[in-house]
Amino acid sequence: MPLPNGTSINSSPLEEDEDGEPLIENDKVPPQCCSARLTLAVLMFFGFSVVYGLRVNLSVAMVAMANNTDSKPAVNSSVRACPMPAGMENTSDTFPQPDGIPQYPWDSEAQGWLLGAFFFGYLCTQIPGGYLAGHYGGKWFLGLGVLGTAALTVLTPLAAQMGLYWLFALRALEGFGEGVTFPAMMAMWARWAPPQERSSLMTLSGSGASFGAFLALPLTGFICQTLGWPAVFYICGGAGCLWAVLWFVFVSDDPRTHRRISEQERDYIINSIGPQGKAHGWSVPLLPMLLSVPLWAMIITQMCSNWSYYTLLTSLPTYMSNILHFDLKSNGFLSALPYLGAWLTTSLSGFLADALIQRRVFSVTAVRKLFTLAALLPCAGFLVAVGYAGCSHVLTVTFLTLSTAMAGVSGAGVYMNQLDIAPQYAGFLLGITNTFGTIPGILAPIATGYFTEDHTMAGWRTVFWVAAGVNLGGALFYALFGSGKIQPWAITEEERERSRANSTQDT
Repeated sequence: MPLPNGTSINSSPLEEDEDGEPLIENDKVPPQCCSARLTLAVLMFFGFSVVYGLRVNLSVAMVAMANNTDSKPAVNSSVRACPMPAGMENTSDTFPQPDGIPQYPWDSEAQGWLLGAFFFGYLCTQIPGGYLAGHYGGKWFLGLGVLGTAALTVLTPLAAQMGLYWLFALRALEGFGEGVTFPAMMAMWARWAPPQERSSLMTLSGSGASFGAFLALPLTGFICQTLGWPAVFYICGGAGCLWAVLWFVFVSDDPRTHRRISEQERDYIINSIGPQGKAHGWSVPLLPMLLSVPLWAMIITQMCSNWSYYTLLTSLPTYMSNILHFDLKSNGFLSALPYLGAWLTTSLSGFLADALIQRRVFSVTAVRKLFTLAALLPCAGFLVAVGYAGCSHVLTVTFLTLSTAMAGVSGAGVYMNQLDIAPQYAGFLLGITNTFGTIPGILAPIATGYFTEDHTMAGWRTVFWVAAGVNLGGALFYALFGSGKIQPWAITEEERERSRANSTQDT
């Protein structure tokens, strides 16, 4: 099939960059506006907005669900939580709910386990989800993952009424269903994202996670106080089911099978990605993957970065409530501000990274390291600052927002590195890195519950110091061992044969 420049989708690219990616002249690139690949990114954006809404709604709803009257600060603690604002000294720690809405006597340890329950299931399906999505395509895995999680979310009030263990099991099942979504996304972009557009398309779709958290946190607080906390789960679950209908109607696994894509765009995508855009077979090079230093650089860095991310995602509403004493509506809104910053920086960083790569200012490796360091180092510094902001609402919210916003820059760094080092196995690799990256989602809420058992400022300061230190370690590890070059074990047989043929021709 000929391209506008006279080449064929089966011909080798005329030029490659130093990381081995094909370079396409800018005047041969179909515009993104109204394109099938941009439509896919937008649908993914809203899909991950729903996904994160389903994930974080319990963090705010927990404040209304739990009756915390049994939790008292330690008598001998030298550092107290902030004083109650004027006029609130005699108010209860619980938040009134409409008549008939139950509240439960869950202490901070039980809440920590409930907030971490999602991730017990989430880590189980990452690797198999990525493997199967890379072989079959990601459309059905991503769509059914969101749909299943949304349907289970509707059952949350019933599970809470049945008991703590039932709710824990339900949240773990939600995580089990949602675990396939990010690997499926990566598997789809391996077939859809031209190398010079990977950063912008990936960060646009992935930034839906931050936007979903930004939207869900204040809405959850508002709904809890006006309709009662059960309505949160009914509304969020319904939104997920509605999105799934649109996804299955408008999305295709591969540009070759898309019914509404233009011929020019289809040929551009297929030609620019090359053999790496095809499904991988049943066998994968497991041993070379396990021995790959760049892959371990991603694993370690994502685990370190996720510690601070999940600490804030699951525990920030509790900090706003127990330490700074925001009411439930303010709590949700102010807890959401950091994710607004992350949404903006994630999206903008992708376009900037693509511009640097397209203009050959830096190599892919340099760009990934630059954006990872620019994200994680300031993020760690601002986290430490939060611990010393004291009871200042303005400083606390400012530092939290800056920390999370800077973390979003890593969306164009380590968080899309799988597509660089092994495009064909990107979904499977994301399953591996996300499985390890999910471990902090389990441990961070539990550790936070342990450190903050007495509801003191000193305990929360420890939480922020630990998160900052882990973040810093991940940044330095990636700077030393990260890479943006395609790995030898990821090169397809077709590419090897082509390389041998070119070498024979040159001699």
